[in-house]
Amino acid sequence: MTNNAEVIIIGGGIIGNSAAYYLAKKGCSVIVLEKSDSIGNGGSSRNGGGVRQSGRDKRELPLAMYGVKNLWPHLKDELEMDVEYYQEGNLRLGKTVEHLKILNGLTDSASSLGLDVRMIDTGESRQICKFLSEEVIGASWCPTDGHANPMLATLAYYRKARKLGVCFITGEEVIAIRKVKDRARQVVTTDHIYEGETIILAAGYDSRRIANTIGLDVPVNQALLEVLVTEAQPPMFYQMLGTAMADFYGHQSTHGSFVFGGSSGFEGVNRDNGTPSSSSLTASCICRGIMKYFPVLADVKIVRTWAGWMDDCADHVPVISKVEEVPGLVLACGFSGHGFGISPTVGTLLSEMVVEKQTCLDISAFRHDRFKAKI
Repeated sequence: MTNNAEVIIIGGGIIGNSAAYYLAKKGCSVIVLEKSDSIGNGGSSRNGGGVRQSGRDKRELPLAMYGVKNLWPHLKDELEMDVEYYQEGNLRLGKTVEHLKILNGLTDSASSLGLDVRMIDTGESRQICKFLSEEVIGASWCPTDGHANPMLATLAYYRKARKLGVCFITGEEVIAIRKVKDRARQVVTTDHIYEGETIILAAGYDSRRIANTIGLDVPVNQALLEVLVTEAQPPMFYQMLGTAMADFYGHQSTHGSFVFGGSSGFEGVNRDNGTPSSSSLTASCICRGIMKYFPVLADVKIVRTWAGWMDDCADHVPVISKVEEVPGLVLACGFSGHGFGISPTVGTLLSEMVVEKQTCLDISAFRHDRFKAKI
C-alpha cells in the first residue's frame, strides 16, 4: 500500500464516499481516511434518510433539486445496489394557523426557485395519507421529495468506489494537515503521513479541529440528533413526513418499520468509547409529537433508538469550498443535518472542483470566507 494519491479524503461518511466514487470514476487515485473502525459511523448512519427539497435554505435548494432530477433516480442502477429510494412526496404538516403561516413562508420561498411545492388543505392531505389526525388542518406538499436508506446508500458508494480502486483506511485518526511549499499536501495521522495533490476535508464536526491545524476556523459545532425505529408494520404510507414546528420527521421503510427523528434539546451523554447515547427523554418527546399527528401509531412498539452528532454550521448551510489561502485544500463540512439528501450532488461537485476546476452548479454561496467580518 502506498501513502500517496492524487486525492486524500478525510472522512468516511457519505460525503467522503460519494466524492471518492465520482473522483475514481473520473480516473483519480484516491485514499479515504476514517477515524472510526467503521465506514459511515457518524451522521451517515444516524439520520432519518430524507431526500427532500422542500424546507431547505434557498442556497441549498438547487443542490437538492439537481440530485432529485439527475442522480437519486438512477443511483440503484449506477451503484448496483438498492438504496431503498422512494419518491413518494413530502407532507409537512400543520395543526394551527401559526403553523400554516410557517409552511406558507417555506412554500413561497421554494416555489420562487422553481420547486413544485404547494399548500394543500385538510381534505387533500387526507387523500394523500388517510391516517392523519383530525388535528391536522393543512400541509405543504412536494410530490418529488422522498427518502432513502442512509446506511445502504453509504455502503453502495463505498463498495462501488472500492471496485474502482479507492483505498479506504479505517481506524486512522487525522491529527493535522501540513503545507509543503505553501500548498496543503500532507495529512498526518497518529501513525502515518499521507500525501496528495488535493485534500478534501469532509470529517463532520471534526473538520473544525482539523482545519485549525492549518490556520483555518470553520464555525462548525456538534449538535445531537436522535432517531427511533419501530417494529415492522403493514405497508401504510411511504411519504416523507415532517411538521411546521419540526416536532419530528420520518418515514416508513421498505421492511415496514417507521424511522422517526427529532430532538428534545437534551444533549445526552457519551459512552466510554465516545459513541453518543440516545435518551428516553427524547424518545418520549418524539413519540408525543407523532401521536398527535398519527394516532394510529400510538400502540406501535419502539425496537431501538440511536443518537449521532451532526456538524452544525453557524448559518446552518454547508461549507463546500476551495481555500485560496491554502491551495490544494477543499472543505466539505457543516451540513447541519441536511447532508444526506444532497450527498450525491455534493460528491459530484467535489469531483468537478478537483478535476474540471469548474462545477455544474454555482457554489459561491457555500464559500468558507462568507463568515469573515465585512469591512
